[in-house]
Amino acid sequence: MQKKIYVAGMMDDQNEQAVQQAVSAVSGVTSCTANALKAQVLVDFDEGTAGIEDAINAAISGCGFDVLG
Repeated sequence: MQKKIYVAGMMDDQNEQAVQQAVSAVSGVTSCTANALKAQVLVDFDEGTAGIEDAINAAISGCGFDVLG
């Protein structure tokens, strides 16, 4: 499944890299691309993995950014 997540607070490439690394480390995530200019993270993941969406949001929040919506 692919999901677009809107994120507040990402400002530069360094923020993008931090989010990409954190989300990519979540079990079940197959790819992740963060874009600070668009304030979004595009994630491909196995929707069959229990609690994965909460884990992805927690990974983003753990980097100091707010998940919107």
